[in-house]
Amino acid sequence: MSSGAGGWDDEPPYHHPVFVLTHYPHAPIAMLDGTTFHFVTDGIPAALERAFAAAGGRDVRLGGGASAVQQYMRAGLVDELHLAIAPVLLGSDERLFDHLDDGWRQYRYVEVIGVPGATHVRLERSVPKTA
Repeated sequence: MSSGAGGWDDEPPYHHPVFVLTHYPHAPIAMLDGTTFHFVTDGIPAALERAFAAAGGRDVRLGGGASAVQQYMRAGLVDELHLAIAPVLLGSDERLFDHLDDGWRQYRYVEVIGVPGATHVRLERSVPKTA
């Protein structure tokens, strides 16, 4: 059992700023090795803008549940998806490609890799962004 905030011991795996979408204001939580959790209450555009600024021109990754990913996909803000699919029953939850109308059709498979216990699928946007 871990004793640290967020389910880790004292050092989380990120090593960079993390921006968490939430409805509830919360002070940032600083951890070891460059990880600070910033809680963003003013929506996906604000979280993405802050993440891009913190990344200094590098790529930004989106992690989270289906609802958060769907919001970014509906807004046309996801260029590439990397899905790790593992045969584990975790209960019921939202399905990633629900509530997207035909938005999921904007993506094409570019890589599928099977490893013991999981399949990794990479999809890229095949339809240009609509500014």
